[in-house]
Amino acid sequence: MNTTNNVSSHLVPEADRLAFVDKLFGINFPMRLEPTVFDMAARLAVEYNGGYWAFYALSNGGFYMAPRTDTIFEVSCENGFEGKLSADALGIAACLYAYSHLSFGEGAFAETVSQHYHLLREYMMGHPEVRGILGAID
Repeated sequence: MNTTNNVSSHLVPEADRLAFVDKLFGINFPMRLEPTVFDMAARLAVEYNGGYWAFYALSNGGFYMAPRTDTIFEVSCENGFEGKLSADALGIAACLYAYSHLSFGEGAFAETVSQHYHLLREYMMGHPEVRGILGAID
């Protein structure tokens, strides 16, 4: 368990993953959110080429996912940011981008991802790589 800024995270056990994301996002997780997160990761880090992702539940009700690897990714963003992020930080940045992008839709799903953007941002503010993540998403 990691604790940052009074918000803690814990790895969602393998056996609970599908039920966990279904409860949060329903069918929109595999159809919209997950592919958008993967796409954002590929846009941020050219060397990202897929792989297994870990799911994290946040104590404030939030969620994020991150590549399960020790790779440090070279990140280059349209906003001019260039730097290195751990897989965990890349996952947070990709999720924040995805939540923001999908929040511009209409209906309950757009509201849900908007809420998750703010919940994850609260966690991110205490993350050891907060400066790099902020640089990537700003």
